[in-house]
Amino acid sequence: MAEENKILTLFTTRMRQLILQYKEVKEKNQELLNAMESKDREIAWLKKKLEQSQNDYNSLKMARLVEVTDGDIEKSKRRLSNLIREVNKCITMLGGKED
Repeated sequence: MAEENKILTLFTTRMRQLILQYKEVKEKNQELLNAMESKDREIAWLKKKLEQSQNDYNSLKMARLVEVTDGDIEKSKRRLSNLIREVNKCITMLGGKED
């Protein structure tokens, strides 16, 4: 009888240990699930931020192209104006020699 009580006590102790381990594993699992959800939200936010940054970069790149084009037009206008002045000076000088 004492042997049966000893076996029953051992069994009860092991069951309690198993139940405690189960609760610990369950809590750890919940913590990991919460961490995973948090990381998933962070990944979604970072993807959205990356997409926005890419859109901003593309917009900036297009604006830069337009700015360079406008700058080239202004530069070309100034150069053409200088060339016209030079031609006018030459015509004036040639016109003065004929008199």
